[in-house]
Amino acid sequence: MAVKVLEEKCIGCGVCVSACPFEAIDMVDDKAFITDKCTACGVCVEKCPVEAIEKEEEKKQGVNIEEYEGVWVFAEQRDGNLMNVSIELLGEGRKIADELGTELTAILLGRNVNNLAERLVKYGADNVLYADSPLLEVYTTDGYTKVICDLIKTRKPEIMLIGATNIGRDLGPRISARIHTGLTADCTRLDVDLENRRLMQTRPAFGGNLMATIICPNYRPQMSTVRPGVMEKAKYDENREGNIEVFDPQLTEEDIKAKVIEFVKEKKAQVKLEEAPIIVSGGRGLGTPEGFKLIEELAEKLGGVVGASRATVDAGWIDQPHQVGQTGKTVRPGLYVACGISGAIQHLAGMQESKIIIAINKDKDAPIFEVADYGIVGDVYEVLPELIKGLDNIDEIIESVN
Repeated sequence: MAVKVLEEKCIGCGVCVSACPFEAIDMVDDKAFITDKCTACGVCVEKCPVEAIEKEEEKKQGVNIEEYEGVWVFAEQRDGNLMNVSIELLGEGRKIADELGTELTAILLGRNVNNLAERLVKYGADNVLYADSPLLEVYTTDGYTKVICDLIKTRKPEIMLIGATNIGRDLGPRISARIHTGLTADCTRLDVDLENRRLMQTRPAFGGNLMATIICPNYRPQMSTVRPGVMEKAKYDENREGNIEVFDPQLTEEDIKAKVIEFVKEKKAQVKLEEAPIIVSGGRGLGTPEGFKLIEELAEKLGGVVGASRATVDAGWIDQPHQVGQTGKTVRPGLYVACGISGAIQHLAGMQESKIIIAINKDKDAPIFEVADYGIVGDVYEVLPELIKGLDNIDEIIESVN
């Protein structure tokens, strides 16, 4: 958008000069002149008494969106194992495809993973495009980007979903840049505007203080990376049938500039928060890192895993893989127990989709109670030992009740 002076109409009155809040208008030869300070706010357009200033819309570049159809999901696999986020995206992609009245296609890249192609159909894909190549056995940015971009250019999907994993966060931006389309990262919700087939992509913004919904009106495909653990997994249907197309991606060694020399696996097991059915999390209200001993004990009794707020991770009380929230993991367990967590919006963004939330905090006005299904106002060092003790005697309690 730009502001333009119609010189034939300008009478040199100077009203626009005094009205401009950015001092972006000068008088040159008794005519208004727009300088590079202009922000196109439009105040001068409104104030001009002779309508000698107008806004000029820049011509929007884009693609013929009518040529694009179908919903694609990148089916990420590692060592022949399908990632959970891929199953979650198939569930969400199925809903979107059904709303739009189109097909859902899974994009599978790898080597000798034919069994995964069958599973993708059972999880809801109408079609599977399976690129089988020795050069795709191990993920490389160059290799995967080329294959997927070639597919997009020839098949023209209108929507593409990628998991916001380490691989997805590397792959998504590279694809969007190469095919000149937008990408909304770390989405936590997806909807469809059926009137114009626009994907409404919602994600946390401004440090998690609000949720922004983003659209990509002029380019295709509409691309999103979606956080693991946010969407519900697709249902497995053994009787479901679909089309599986295996093809040679015509990839060469020269196409891959950065090569993987060696894998060094981390010795410490990663905490799989996104897959945990029960999470017990500790926050700054624990007071000291020793408080996590109680958290660990309760988690063990419940058969769950330990989570944490960002404040405790930043303080060095616990390792970062345990962090829940906008800058950590997004989770939706069956049970989430928040101990000494106040409920900052950044933390809530990562756990408020949990089916049951129990909050323990001595501050009765803590924001965490607003999203909790059950709240206990009290000191965690008094409440947790009693809960653990109760779990130790659960059989006796049940017997006495019966």
